[in-house]
Amino acid sequence: MERGNQTGTGNFILLGFTDDSDLQSLLFGLLLSMYLVTVLGNLLIILATISDSCLHMPMYTFLSNLSLDDIGFTSTTIPKALRNIQTQSRVITFAGCISQIYFFIVVFGCQDNMLLTVMAYDRFVATCHPLHYMAIMNPRLCLIMTLRSWLISVLGALPESMTILRQSFCSNMEIPHFFCDLTHVLKLTCSDTLINNIVMHSVTIVLSVFPLTGILLSYSQIFSSILTISSDRGKYKAFSTCGSHLLVISLFYGTGLAVKLSSVATLPSRISVIDSVMYTMVTPMLNAFIYSLRNRDIKVALGRVLSKMVPLRESMDACLL
Repeated sequence: MERGNQTGTGNFILLGFTDDSDLQSLLFGLLLSMYLVTVLGNLLIILATISDSCLHMPMYTFLSNLSLDDIGFTSTTIPKALRNIQTQSRVITFAGCISQIYFFIVVFGCQDNMLLTVMAYDRFVATCHPLHYMAIMNPRLCLIMTLRSWLISVLGALPESMTILRQSFCSNMEIPHFFCDLTHVLKLTCSDTLINNIVMHSVTIVLSVFPLTGILLSYSQIFSSILTISSDRGKYKAFSTCGSHLLVISLFYGTGLAVKLSSVATLPSRISVIDSVMYTMVTPMLNAFIYSLRNRDIKVALGRVLSKMVPLRESMDACLL
């Protein structure tokens, strides 16, 4: 490939999902519906955890941060994809592409890893040290763990994004995706990507493998502790407190692994796009349903929030009339 746009100049072309106009209309409606459900579902969880004093506990503090992260996760890419479908434009600027890489792939992706690890530790303390739970998971420790997870994610996002800035890109600026995926962007460079690959794999190990190891260690202790419980009812109750978190972990790492493998393997770009949709849209959307449907406290709090919103809507309608 010939050298074309140099570092920091030019635009990328997002090839998106399909060229079929009928399918694009269908995809627009589907993506918009899923995006609205994701945002509204996670917003309701945040409102429920904030407004209900019964949910002012460590687990729900971390859950509200996870919901906020899921909103950011989808909002980094989906609105741009919807706009491109609506306007029939596939252009994204160099700055916009780097911003997507920074916020989506690293900040919010890493933050999910951090929060899921913190939540696993919370479940470990609740299951293995129930009598000391409130003493260990005190508000100060929860605040420190939450702030550290955000700080690590923000700082950890810089190396991968900054190394892109030093690259020169070839004349072919087409990305076979609906957002700027780091792996696909690196394939368009005319420069040596050795440093980028080293940085990318190092960040992946530090911000993905280490948190996953922490999750596995926490749950190995949790399962060992549950197996010592004599009654079946006690075992079921202990397992049920971790069920939602385990489902979310399975979804996040399962779809994340599928995306990683599809980007490494020589699979058709359409399969890679489908895997990415599962990772970017389906997982954050299902997280809200998993926690709201499987958690009784969240269901009760959501009921209270919705019951307060109905009279407010009725009063607004009365004023309009």
